Amino acid sequence: MSGLRAGLLGLGAMGRHHARVLRELDGVDLVAVADPGGDPHGVARELPVLRGVDELVRAGVDLAVVAIPISLHVETAEILARAGIHVLVEKPVSADSASARRLAEVVDASGVVGAVGHIERFNPAVQQLRLKLTEGALGEVHQIATRRQGPFPARIADVGVVADLASHDIDIVSWITGSSYEQVAALTAHRSGREHEDLVAVTARLRSSVVVNHLVNWLSPMKERLVTVTGEKGALVADTLTGDLTLYSNGSIPLEWDAVSAFRGVSEGDVTRFAFPKREPLRSELEAFRDAVLGKPSSVVTVREGAQIVSVVEAILESAARDETVRL
Repeated sequence: MSGLRAGLLGLGAMGRHHARVLRELDGVDLVAVADPGGDPHGVARELPVLRGVDELVRAGVDLAVVAIPISLHVETAEILARAGIHVLVEKPVSADSASARRLAEVVDASGVVGAVGHIERFNPAVQQLRLKLTEGALGEVHQIATRRQGPFPARIADVGVVADLASHDIDIVSWITGSSYEQVAALTAHRSGREHEDLVAVTARLRSSVVVNHLVNWLSPMKERLVTVTGEKGALVADTLTGDLTLYSNGSIPLEWDAVSAFRGVSEGDVTRFAFPKREPLRSELEAFRDAVLGKPSSVVTVREGAQIVSVVEAILESAARDETVRL
């Protein structure tokens, strides 16, 4: 029996990876690709490069991945959903939460699976981090700090660093804690001469009272992707570049050096780097999308979840513009 007929709209920097994984995915056949700008990376192979979403619909696909500029996400996904095609849209789902919520309504009314490509949920380090927190490895969580910085990616033209990069960390924090953002205070800067911000520092609080900090920029000559969760029993550090997760436990041996112990709330204990399988996040994400289409249990990021992330992005940009704390 043939697999699900898959289409791909967008053959750029991210689309080429989707094409590779879709071709390797069990139960899925990549049968149509489209991009009005052509095929710069040569990923179409034997397939003709269609001009846009209408031709993709006429190709008779069952599901489609949308990896095009953010300003076109909602319009394109709505066309696919109304045609009865299951759709996964790259993140962020939209540049504004109102249109993202509208897309969620269209997806629900059409009876199709709508998913958003928040790929960091499928990073093995983040999945293990969430598992350890669920198991109580840290006890009560006090603070979460993320650092996501590196050089400017030339592929980004229509949004700033908050929507493109900070949205990853917003989703990670919401997902691993199971709590939404209550308030945010942010500062942004424009240092590279572009229209959109290329630096942001965020201080936030979740509804669970956890304090959160995000440091994100496109200005660093090195690439860094870290999530540090501090709790009553120690700290967990996830490195999503390497897929590593490390536990720094609070010490159980009393300190005998008075000059040092006077300055510490806790002492240093054992350090454990966990071993676990490290699957490619994009493969795990597309497998989850496939399973959702087949009606199997799945962990896809829904369009409604994607809309909530966009709401936090909007609040961060509003806070920076108004120079005040914004409540969600």
